[in-house]
Amino acid sequence: MLNTYLELNSGYAIPAVGFGTWQSEPEKTAAAVQKAIECGFRHIDTASLYHNEKEVGEGIAAALKTTGLRREDIFVTTKVWNTERGYGRTLRSFEQSLKALNFDYIDLFLIHWPAVPSQYECWKELNLETWRALEKLVDDGLVKSIGVSNFMPRHLEPLLDRCRIMPAVNQIEFHPGWTQDECVQWCRERGMLIEAWSPLANGDALKSPELAAMAEKYGCSISQLVLNWVASQGVIPLSKSVTAARIEENSHSFDFVISDEDLAAISALDSVAGKRRNPDLVLY
Repeated sequence: MLNTYLELNSGYAIPAVGFGTWQSEPEKTAAAVQKAIECGFRHIDTASLYHNEKEVGEGIAAALKTTGLRREDIFVTTKVWNTERGYGRTLRSFEQSLKALNFDYIDLFLIHWPAVPSQYECWKELNLETWRALEKLVDDGLVKSIGVSNFMPRHLEPLLDRCRIMPAVNQIEFHPGWTQDECVQWCRERGMLIEAWSPLANGDALKSPELAAMAEKYGCSISQLVLNWVASQGVIPLSKSVTAARIEENSHSFDFVISDEDLAAISALDSVAGKRRNPDLVLY
């Protein structure tokens, strides 16, 4: 699965499994990213909010030396934060991200959260102006693909009505007990791939007795079980760890096949709580 790629509507390909760096302490991020690439991950996800883009870039550079891979072999995602929405601010934020990562281009650039009506009277226009900045970055050859994160159909509809380039990806909260089926289906019908942040429900999945019993059945960890299940749904899981042993473990999450019956059982779980953030109520 680490060697599997999915086609984006932009014409590029994205690895079907990603390595996330949310909440990764900067001092541990470079080593974690290097280890992830050495274990086979080819898709690294960061954001300006994470304050570790510099370390992500350093980790990738180190891994290229140890593995013999090239920059183009690694798919890198970053995101523009809420305080930098708008055309000019988004372009300046991207310049800072590109400099921090020390790259010539980014594979995927996302709007981290939508502007919403509870916070902005002109939220539709703000999202559109931010998106137009992303489109310019594509035109300038600085970004290959663009997308959104945490956008629901109600946020996407007014954007799609006026955008020139369709979003390639929507990165949303997705884990057992919270699969956001309507949003996933809506995006897929419009050619967008879904990425799963917090696939382990911010650790809550590790406390699930149902998942523990099933993991024992397959002789795997709960993390491996869940990451395997996410990928089986056609969703890109973003695993995250700064521990070498756990990164190694996660890289083997796709060495076994879950039966259709057990996949359905995981999908039917409603007791894995997670945070279930409503984008309209997220205040930053």
